[in-house]
Amino acid sequence: MTENRPVPLPRPDRADVPSRTSPSPEPLWRHVLGSHLRQLRHERGERLVETADRAGISPQYLSEIERGLKEPSSEMIGAVAGALDTSVGDLVLGVAQTLRASSPARTTGVRAFALAA
Repeated sequence: MTENRPVPLPRPDRADVPSRTSPSPEPLWRHVLGSHLRQLRHERGERLVETADRAGISPQYLSEIERGLKEPSSEMIGAVAGALDTSVGDLVLGVAQTLRASSPARTTGVRAFALAA
């Protein structure tokens, strides 16, 4: 006669559990956006203070955006893009191209589709 013990659920391997220190498979939107904004600002030879002043935001906030620490609203993205004499469309296109080029799905042939609710 067997005992009625609960069957333990399989535990995920440590490799399957995302770690806070392990890099994500592809860069985050905010990181690539920040890099693009910093690159545009450097191409213009500007300091954070100058660009932030024209965008109407603090230099500290612009620095956090450039370092990928903040997820700016569309209004903030538009203000910074305008301060850098570019359009939101051109900025988004540049970010999308970078993300697409660095996507692991592009190298493995796997494509994922997301639906918005």
